[in-house]
Amino acid sequence: MDWLTENKIPVGDVAEAAFDWAQDHGETLFDAMAFAMEALIDGILWVLQTPPPLAVVLVFVAATFALHRRWQPALLVLLGFLFILNQGYWEETTESLTLVLSACVVCMGIGVPIGIAVAHRPRLYAWMRPILDLMQTLPTFVYLIPAIVFFGIGMVPGLIATVIFVVPAPIRLTHLGISSTPKALIEAADAFGATPSQKLWKVELPSALPQIMAGLNQTIMLSLSMVVIAALVGADGLGVPVVRALNRVDTGLGFEAGLIIVVVAIMLDRALRWEGRK
Repeated sequence: MDWLTENKIPVGDVAEAAFDWAQDHGETLFDAMAFAMEALIDGILWVLQTPPPLAVVLVFVAATFALHRRWQPALLVLLGFLFILNQGYWEETTESLTLVLSACVVCMGIGVPIGIAVAHRPRLYAWMRPILDLMQTLPTFVYLIPAIVFFGIGMVPGLIATVIFVVPAPIRLTHLGISSTPKALIEAADAFGATPSQKLWKVELPSALPQIMAGLNQTIMLSLSMVVIAALVGADGLGVPVVRALNRVDTGLGFEAGLIIVVVAIMLDRALRWEGRK
C-alpha cells in the first residue's frame, strides 16, 4: 500500500493554493462584502438593543399575533422572552437573533432566486445538486478556516460560515415548490396568454409559498444551530457562554445557556410555522 500513499492526490495543497490566490486577488471584493455585512449586522443590532427590552418583546409578540391571529403562539413568545430576561441573557439573545436574522436576509436573498432559476433549468439543478450536498455535509468547522482567512474574527466570519452551511436549504425548498406547481395551473396560465414573469409571480410563487416559508423556517433553525460554532471565531451571542462553560467545565452555565438557545429556537419555530397561520 506504500505506492498508494506515496502518490497522494494533493487535495489540501490545491485548496490552500486556491485560498491564497483568492486572498491575493479578491481583497477588494472581500472588503466590500465585509462592509455590507457589518452594516447589516450593526443595523439589526441597533434595532434590537436601542429600545427598552420590553418594547422589543411587545413588537415580537404583536408580530406573532398578526401572523397567526391566535393568542397561543403570542403568549408562548411572551413567556419565552420573559424567561430570557429573567435569566439575564437579553444582550446575548439579541446578538444571536442579529446573526440569525442577518443570515435569513442573505440566505433568502440568494437562495430563492437561485431556487427559481434551477427549477426552470433541470440540467442546471442536476449539476448543482452535488455542490449543495457538499455544502451541507462538509463539517461546519471547516468553513471557519477560510472565513477567518478572508474576514478576520468577529460577527462577519460567523455570518459567512452560517450562510455557506444554511443557503442550500432555501435553494432546495424553493426549487421543490416551483417545480411542484400543478401542471393544470401552468396550462391555464399559458392558455390565457400569461408571460413567463406573470406565470412566476401569479402562479408559481403563490403555489410554492408554503415550501418557501418552510425554507425560511429551516434557514432560521439551521442558523441558530450555528450560534455556538460562530462563537469560536469571535461572534457574539449565546454561543459565547456555551464555549466559556465548555472551557471551564461549568455544567450549570452550559445548561443555562443551552436552555436559552432551546427557548429561542422554540419561539422562532412557533412564530414562523406556516401551517399554524390563519
